Order: sequence, then structure tokens, then C-alpha cells
Amino acid sequence: MRGEGLNGLSSNSSLPTWLLYLENLHPKGQAGIELGLERVRRVKAELGQSQHCPVIIVGGTNGKGSTCATLESILTFSGYRVGCYTSPHLFKYNERVRLNGTPVEDQALCAAFARVEVARQQAERAALTYFEFGTLAAWEVFAAAGVDVAILEVGLGGRLDAVNVYDAGVAIVTTVDLDHTDWLGDSRASIGFEKAGIFRAGKPALCADPSPPQSLLDHAGALGADLRLIGREFGVELVEDQQNWQWWCQAGENVIRHQFELPAMPGGGQLRNAAVALAALQCLHDPLPVTLAAIERGLRETVVPGRFQIVQQKPLIIIDVAHNPQAVWELAANLDRLPVAGRTHAIVGMLADKDAGAALAVLKGKIDVWHLATLEGWRGAPAQRLAAIIAELALGGEVFLYPSPQMAMQTVQGSAAESDRILAFGSFHTVAGVMDTLGYGR
Repeated sequence: MRGEGLNGLSSNSSLPTWLLYLENLHPKGQAGIELGLERVRRVKAELGQSQHCPVIIVGGTNGKGSTCATLESILTFSGYRVGCYTSPHLFKYNERVRLNGTPVEDQALCAAFARVEVARQQAERAALTYFEFGTLAAWEVFAAAGVDVAILEVGLGGRLDAVNVYDAGVAIVTTVDLDHTDWLGDSRASIGFEKAGIFRAGKPALCADPSPPQSLLDHAGALGADLRLIGREFGVELVEDQQNWQWWCQAGENVIRHQFELPAMPGGGQLRNAAVALAALQCLHDPLPVTLAAIERGLRETVVPGRFQIVQQKPLIIIDVAHNPQAVWELAANLDRLPVAGRTHAIVGMLADKDAGAALAVLKGKIDVWHLATLEGWRGAPAQRLAAIIAELALGGEVFLYPSPQMAMQTVQGSAAESDRILAFGSFHTVAGVMDTLGYGR
């Protein structure tokens, strides 16, 4: 049967077995990054994949996951069968591939992996990365399920990211800021160009960055994309009571306006994410009309784990996957809106390829006690490196070092007062470790 008997693996092999195989398939291993579309296109062609439904591609430095989740929720509540592919995951790989908000079962993933492996072998054993293999498999799952719409989150950049082998009916860039500079360049101009690579000629291209780099605007113009910018073609305004917000969107010579309760996830960034999601749905009104009730429910109920998520009140425990300067600025603004009587503890673990100095500098004078954790793997930054950065930048606060986020959380739990605040951030790995210690995801 197609997809069986390759390298000892089959559609009946377990998901952990398949994931271990994927981790070692590329010469650089699971963390291997090799930008480019040629390998993915060859395997995609062998699979015979074709687009059978509208596709929304979401890129950007921050806000991708929240925007995808908002779109997924509203479209699901409108009665559509929705496929959503995001990364990374917190606990289980299945979180990356969802149908109507529910992670797919192991069996569906393994069957898709088996089909991709057959095609990969036929495509001259193309050395797919972990992410590339998973992207093709996610599409196989969505095709088998007959989804009405597919939402694909860019993994890194956009122009050369695996999801860009699919053509976006609507493409979204949430924000443009410095991150992944080793691959995308060390300026907003170079990063903006890469992210604009998901735009398509004549198709809606939305950007929710209040000040997008000129490179993004120029690339959209050169492609002939239908560029729509926040503050120009659509936007968001807070209502005086600060409990509601108004979304507006240009529709020909008219302006559509709707007022909603604030989204479940806090912060100005989340309002912009919600606004661009609604603008995208407006672009897809003809093939995928949504109801106002579905929009209201989706905005009210969408919560993405690890996005300024309060998981305990006494002491207050907040987790956030913020790991670059722009995201930490948003995190700091949210903290200012939640003052506490006691001390603020920060559990921090970061990957070595992140600009930890620029990110941590945002919190100067805001942290009373730093609990710095070493993350596993070759990409993990040692706690000693983070301690050196805090000392060099004179960020203030006491500093303690731990071999893991789990150990840090266990220690803080035993020492923090009820009036204190515990903040865990810096990486998905940090948040996952802390949540595991608190009993989530088990």
C-alpha cells in the first residue's frame, strides 16, 4: 500500500517513531534551517497536491499564532471545516495541525507522513527539513479532511518558507521587527522584503504593522499585490469606556464599522491582530461569508496558550512566549497594566540565536528577581550567558541560575509570597517547562 514499507516505517508506525525519523532526516537535524522552495516543490509535485480551497497565509515577526487562531475560531463558528497549521508546539506535535481547533489524531498524522515519505523518495530523496516535511504532511491531512479553508502560518521569514509553495488567496504580515537575523538580515528593510514574499499579484496583501518598512511596500507594488494597510484600508479604535473597540474597513467608497468587546487576549498588539483577521475575512466575504455572531464569539473566546496568559492568581503567574524586543515591549506594557504589591520574579530561558540583550533590556528596572534557566539542545542559551547580559546592561534585581525552567519554577513556587508576581518568558521551551511544572499539558 502507498506509504508503507519505507525505512522500516509505515502509516501504522507510532507518531514518536515518525518524529524521531523527521528529526534526523535533514543533515542539520530537527533544528536544521535551509531556506528555499525547490525541495518542497519537488515533493509537493510528486504528491500531486493541488489547492482545493481558499488559503490564508499568515507571516510576521509577532502575532502570527494569535491571528491564525482568531481566523480559525471565527471561521469554525461560521460553520466551515477549517484546517490550521502553526508552529512551534508547546507540548505535542499534534498541536501544529488542527481541524476546527482540535489537534489531529496520531493516526492521521502518521498516514500523512507516510505519503510524504513515499513522494520524498521518488523526488530523489530530497533532504527535507523537519518543518518542510511537516508542512507537506499538514496539507495532506487537510486534503483528506476536505477542509473549506486552510490557514497556514509561516515558520520563518516568508519568501523562502515552506508554506509559500501554496498560493495565498489572502496573505497577512502582522508585524515586522528584528528576529531570526542570521537568516533574514539585520534590518527591518531586509526582513520586510522577506516577509512580503508571501504576497501574490492581484491578491489581497494585508499588513498590520503601523509603520511597515518601505521594502515591504515596494515589493507589494512590484508584485502588483492588492496591498491593504492598517490605518489606511482598515483599522482599530478604542471606545471611550476602554471595554470595547471599533473595527473599520474600507469597502469601495464606503466604510464598514463594527463595535466589539475587547478580545480575550490583552494588549494593543492583540487588537491589531484581531483587526487584520477581520480585514482578511472581509476580503474572503464572497467564498467564505461569516456571521457577525461568529465574529463576536470568536473574538470573545479565542485564547492562545502562552500569550500573556494568567495561569494563577496568588501569587500571580503569567506566561508569555515573548522572545524578541518587539514582543517584550508588548509584554512590558501589559505588566504595567497589572501592578502588584509584592515583588516581580522573572523566569527566563532563551535560545542562543536570539538577541537576548535587546529583549531583556526592555525590562530594565521592572524585575526584582531574575531566575535564569538553561535550555536543552544546541540552540539553548546557558543561564550564565543571560546573567552576564543582565550584569552588563545593569538591568537590576537579584540573579539566580538553574539547569532548567522546571527547576526555576519549582524554586520560585516555594519562595514567592502571595502578593508577588511570577513572569515566565523568553522561549516556547521556557513556557512549556513552566506549564509542565504547574501541571498543564499532561
